[in-house]
Amino acid sequence: MIYLDHQATTPLAPEARSAMERWLGGADSASFGNPHSPHRLGRQADAAVELARERVAALFPSGGQVIFTGSATEALNLALRGAGPVRAGRRVAISAIEHAAIEETARSLPNRLTVLPVDAAGLLDAEAEWPAEVGLVSVMQVNNEIGTIQPVERVYQRAQAAGALFVCDAVQAAGKLPIAGADMIAISAHKFYGPKGIGALWVRNGVALQPLITGGGQEGGFRSGTLSPALCAGMGAAAELALTRMEADAAHMDRLFARAMDLFAGWTLNGSADQRHKGNLNLCRAGLDVARLMSDVRQVCFSAGSACASDSGKPSRVLAAIGLSAAEAKGSIRLGVGRYTTEAELADAAALLNAAAEAQG
Repeated sequence: MIYLDHQATTPLAPEARSAMERWLGGADSASFGNPHSPHRLGRQADAAVELARERVAALFPSGGQVIFTGSATEALNLALRGAGPVRAGRRVAISAIEHAAIEETARSLPNRLTVLPVDAAGLLDAEAEWPAEVGLVSVMQVNNEIGTIQPVERVYQRAQAAGALFVCDAVQAAGKLPIAGADMIAISAHKFYGPKGIGALWVRNGVALQPLITGGGQEGGFRSGTLSPALCAGMGAAAELALTRMEADAAHMDRLFARAMDLFAGWTLNGSADQRHKGNLNLCRAGLDVARLMSDVRQVCFSAGSACASDSGKPSRVLAAIGLSAAEAKGSIRLGVGRYTTEAELADAAALLNAAAEAQG
């Protein structure tokens, strides 16, 4: 089996697994305490959580706090819904290629919504005119379907000048490239070789936010509920590892991307070839039946788009936004390579996919 779906999820790094194991103990261990309890076991668990928080915080800019959540989707909902009452009466602006966690949440808010278009390369024009009275702007740093890197630093500058809050979905950027500045930033551990079931929202100091989940007042009152020391420890270890390996991982992605461009010479790359995370290859082939391709090449794990929308049956909203027809969008696949992908695996996968695609005629 060849795994090429790293935008959907990444394998758990051995270092993250090792960090988690101590906190998965049973009654005969001394590591099952509630991190919010004041006794010795609780304080030990809390120390593990706070060490993990420090390691995760190192991924972000300075001057903010990390709030652990159950996922990046929850983190983005907390950012948009939590800031909504603060921004009451002002417009929300998002890019046309945001993840559904932003797009659907933004549409559910009472605020008026503006969708900012992208060009054929999948890039936002950071200098395009915004409507008046914008109070909250959300643009993702790296797109999850086509891998394009957005000019979020400039968007943040413009948001500041307009007196608006800027929310950044950095799920596909975290651990792969430096995270850009923003007022609130969401990430997910399982996208950078950490465990599933935990994410984080970074909130700049001074940003007013209302909680979505109330109860015990954990996470500074922003997110009630008992934290899992094991998940926190795994996320912290994955974050620390990602920072130490960022340059090496990026160089590996560059080599794999260059190799893929040769291996898939008969395909068209969707999105900018330059302003993109090189671990993402969204490829189109005219007349391709992707459903048949996925059935014929079961030895390769790849995607026809976002894993979160894989059951919808609808053409990709992201590919439509960059100008692809419904037929072109349905003839596109997403290959996601990662830290542990080898060039031999990529070549074997390409041989299988190309042969199956050519057999379709």
